[in-house]
Amino acid sequence: MQTTVEQISLTLREPLVSASATIERRELILISMKDENGRVGWGEAAPLEPFDGVSDKRCLEAVERQLSAIRALPKGASGAELLEAARNANPLPQALAAIDTALWDLAGQRDRAPLATLLAANPLAQVAVNALVGADAPQSAAAQAKVAVAAGFTTLKVKVGGEDDVERLEAIREAVGPTIAIRIDANGTWTVDQAQAALLAFDRFAIELAEEPVSGLQQVRELRARVNTPIAIDETSAQDGALSSGAADIVCLKLGRAGGVSALLAQAALVRRSGAEVYLASTLDGPVGIAAALHVAAALRIEIPCGLATLDRFERFAEGSLTPRAGAIKLPLGPGLGVGPTEA
Repeated sequence: MQTTVEQISLTLREPLVSASATIERRELILISMKDENGRVGWGEAAPLEPFDGVSDKRCLEAVERQLSAIRALPKGASGAELLEAARNANPLPQALAAIDTALWDLAGQRDRAPLATLLAANPLAQVAVNALVGADAPQSAAAQAKVAVAAGFTTLKVKVGGEDDVERLEAIREAVGPTIAIRIDANGTWTVDQAQAALLAFDRFAIELAEEPVSGLQQVRELRARVNTPIAIDETSAQDGALSSGAADIVCLKLGRAGGVSALLAQAALVRRSGAEVYLASTLDGPVGIAAALHVAAALRIEIPCGLATLDRFERFAEGSLTPRAGAIKLPLGPGLGVGPTEA
């Protein structure tokens, strides 16, 4: 198995402001895996230290150890054996996500089938997605929201956790009208009391759901018992036992945090068995990560709009096969992922 590793740096068109950090540039690690028939599978490692605590350096070292272990295997090793060797070399999920995705991409190319059809018998043809609005000044946020709605989005995810949250949400609701769904994401910045007060103040904006309003399972359970707004967990879902806890109404899952396509499917099954529902989101991933998550979302037939419409935030990508239309992204129909690392 021939492999390559490349680090790329992407510049955002405008900084993304959240309660956790302001992101202006995005570092990604791309890998390729070439089999004996000349097929090339692509994978992407996308750690984001302010949110997952994993540095680019740590992830790169993990990827290189994993690929070294794969290259040491005898010719003809199965995909499962390759993935197990990588996991034994270094179990970091963000790095394993790249290996696992590349192996699935190769499997789809080998079978001449889109990845989603390898994962499920009847995947969705397209995946509903939300637009993302940063924790910007109210009028700027409202302008972003109007542009998104004009482009066909029916669900907006708004970053909150600052002093002008009410003014921001008021400006957005006034700009987009009463029928557009608005969900909020506080990135775990509030205490339970603060979250309760905020959600009460947001009642008049008809909030669809609150993502990661507090951090930790105990705090999530306490808040959920106090409010009527549906609660979703994101960062908290990485805690031991969170996926099967039933502590939240909805769980936001991510390809990198899960450790790839295979682990993401398993996590979604675990959440659903607990009685909660799932949606998928991007941590400002590149085209490879977005495409992989789309295939998983389609295979899982997720109806809740997913946070996968983030490629247009980068200067590098123009419109392409992963561009949302009318609030959804069509599943790439080529074999495997159906896209390469420079396609959007």
